[in-house]
Amino acid sequence: MAADVIVLGAGIIGVSVAVQLARRGKSVVLLDRRGPGEETSFGNAGLIQREGVVPYGFPQDLGLLARYSLNNRIDAHYHMAAMPKIAPFLARYWYHSQPARHAAISRSYAPLIEHSITEHSILIDEAKASDLIVKNGWMEAYRTEAKRDDDFAFAERLARDHGISHTKLTRQELAQAEPHLSHDFVGGLKWDDPWSVLDPHGLTMAYLRLFESLGGTFVKGDAAALSQTPTGWKIQTENGLIEAESVVVALGPWSDIVTTRLGYRFLMGVKRGYHMHYAPQEGTKLNNWLIDAERGYFLAPMKKGIRLTTGAEFADRDAPKSPVQLYRAERVARTIFPLGGRLDAEPWMGARPCTPDMMPVIGKAPRHKSLWFAFGHAHHGLTLGPITGRILAEAMLGETPAVPIAPYAAERFNP
Repeated sequence: MAADVIVLGAGIIGVSVAVQLARRGKSVVLLDRRGPGEETSFGNAGLIQREGVVPYGFPQDLGLLARYSLNNRIDAHYHMAAMPKIAPFLARYWYHSQPARHAAISRSYAPLIEHSITEHSILIDEAKASDLIVKNGWMEAYRTEAKRDDDFAFAERLARDHGISHTKLTRQELAQAEPHLSHDFVGGLKWDDPWSVLDPHGLTMAYLRLFESLGGTFVKGDAAALSQTPTGWKIQTENGLIEAESVVVALGPWSDIVTTRLGYRFLMGVKRGYHMHYAPQEGTKLNNWLIDAERGYFLAPMKKGIRLTTGAEFADRDAPKSPVQLYRAERVARTIFPLGGRLDAEPWMGARPCTPDMMPVIGKAPRHKSLWFAFGHAHHGLTLGPITGRILAEAMLGETPAVPIAPYAAERFNP
C-alpha cells in the first residue's frame, strides 16, 4: 500500500495529526501496536485546559521539596531505584522551572493553549461528538485560606495577561455548587473557559472515525519496523507493507523507539499516572470536574463513573504498576465525597511523555528529509491534540502555521 504520510502512534496526538493531514487532502496511514487511544490517551482527567497557559514546573521551594522527599504524597511519588536513570531529566526540569526561565517558556507555550478550544471545536463538530463535551469549566476546592488566596492571585494574573476567565467561590457558593461535598473546604475557584470530556477514549475514537471518513486508514504494526527507502519510508504492518514519502513520529513516551535508532537524543522523562472509576453512593451526584487542591487528586464525573486520577509518579516508563498514590487518594476522596464501589477490575496506569523544558517537540527532524515529530505534550496531550495536528500539517504542506513552531523545534535538543 502506498500513502503520502505514515503517522506512527494513534493516541490523541497521532489521531489529530492524521485527521488534519487527511482534511488537507493527504492519503494517510495511522499505525499503532494497539487500538487507537488505548495507551496514555486513555486515562486522563478529561479536560481541554484553555486555562493551562503556564506549564507545570518543578517545585523550587526547598521546604516543599523536603516534604516531597518523604515520598508519602498523592500529587507526586517516585521510585528510588529509578532515580539514577531519571536524575538527568529531573535536573534539567528543575533548571528550566526556575522563575525567569519558566516565565519565558510560558510565553512560548501559551499560544498553543490559546487555540485549544477553537481547534477542538472544529473537529468535535465534524466528528459529531458534541454529546461527549461539557462546556462548564472545572473547579479547585481549597482546604486553607493561604492556598486559596495564592491561587486567586494567580487567576487574576492569568485574567490580566491571557484573558482567562474565572469565578471565585466562597465556602457557601462551593457548597451550593457541590451539595454532596464535605465541609472541609474554605472556598473554591472555577476556571470558566475549559471544556470537559465525558469519555476521553470515546473522543479519540470519534476523531478516528472522522479520519477514516476522510479516506484515512488505521493499521496495527510495530513502529520499530520503520526503515528508509530511496524515496521515503516503509514499514511492515498486519495489513502488509506500507510505503510513504513522509512519516510523523507521534508515539508519546515510546517515541525513542524510532528517534534513537535514527540518531536523535531527546532528554525525555515520564510522569506516570493512575485512575479508577467509582459509582456515587445512591442519591448523590458530583456536578463538576474537581480537584482537591492541597491533596492533588482529581474527581471527574464521566460516563463510566466518577474517575479519580492521581498526580505524577516518577519512575521508569516500563516498570510494573505501583498505584500507591491511587490508594492514598481514594482514602482521602472518600472523606470528602460519598464514593461507592470501584467499577474497574484494577487501576489503570499511563505514562505522560515529558520534556525538561515542558514544551512539546513539534516540527521537522533536523537531519532527515520528510521525517516529522509530534510528541512530548506531558499533561496536555488531550488539550493540544488538534492544534498540534493543525500546525504540523501546515508546516508539512509548506504553509505558514497558525502558531509559530520554532519554539517547539527538535533542534533545541539536537542542534
